[in-house]
Amino acid sequence: MGEKFLVLGGAGFIGSAVVNELHVRGIKPLVFDKLTYAGRIENLINMDYQFIRGDIASKELEDTIKEFRPDIVINLAAETHVDRSIQSPHDFLLTNVMGVVNILELSRKYDFKFMHISTDEVYGDSYQYGCANKYSTLRPSSPYSASKASADNFLNAYVRTYGIDAFIARPSNNFGPRQFPEKLVPKTIIRGLLDMVIPIYGDGSQKRDWIYVEDTARILVDLSINGKKGEIYNIPGKKIISNLELVKIIEKNLNIKLKLKYVKDRPGHDKEYCMETDINYETTEFEEGIKKTIYWYLNNRWWWQPLLNDYFFRENEPWEK
Repeated sequence: MGEKFLVLGGAGFIGSAVVNELHVRGIKPLVFDKLTYAGRIENLINMDYQFIRGDIASKELEDTIKEFRPDIVINLAAETHVDRSIQSPHDFLLTNVMGVVNILELSRKYDFKFMHISTDEVYGDSYQYGCANKYSTLRPSSPYSASKASADNFLNAYVRTYGIDAFIARPSNNFGPRQFPEKLVPKTIIRGLLDMVIPIYGDGSQKRDWIYVEDTARILVDLSINGKKGEIYNIPGKKIISNLELVKIIEKNLNIKLKLKYVKDRPGHDKEYCMETDINYETTEFEEGIKKTIYWYLNNRWWWQPLLNDYFFRENEPWEK
């Protein structure tokens, strides 16, 4: 396989897992990443890659593509934390919408295959509307999911209007190694190890569909090669549980009594996400994935200890300030 891969946002959580999957397959991608708070070179240790620091919404992306001439571009560059989007929606517009439009314009000019990574959150609350398939109406609830839905709509419009070779993949909630501690799974593990209080939104009954990040990376790399123009690929983890159930599973496998604190629920919080898919793949058994994740955080304190800043030690989220 001689394709040249450009991974946008490849120093982030899912992005670094994709780079590692390419590495395992003997492929050396070019990683293009802005290295914001959640994108870290440390995520790429022991992987074979080239690196350029840059913003997907800037001209430097065109300079990179013009010189590298990728065959396949995978976009994982995004602002992803819902709580931050409630506090600062403009940042999400710039990266998640304008950045994607920039890539779409470059795909017209340089003729590469483009896989854009979206999210199950664009479908909105399945508690209200039922389990979504790829034809379901988009009903985003947060500034984050609205920005992702907007990017998806732009991509579909570019495929129809300009005929570019582009398609969308929508994974469900990911967990695993190298996930920034603002997210529920690493936050619970790290706070548990530090004997800190773990905040739970509302009553903790909100349900999410979980998939281990290494499974997502394998599926995404396969799709980047075999995916079809204009398609939408849902990637559910097929493990829907409540946030409280998730925390209890982590508690059991950490073998630590966790200190839980129920806090005011997030504005517009979706109760449940659920997707149907028409592609076949295998996933890691959920609790086995949790065990692997806990093991990684236990053995890589060097990775997360520098991230324990004022934000992490607050019990409330930014929108509550």
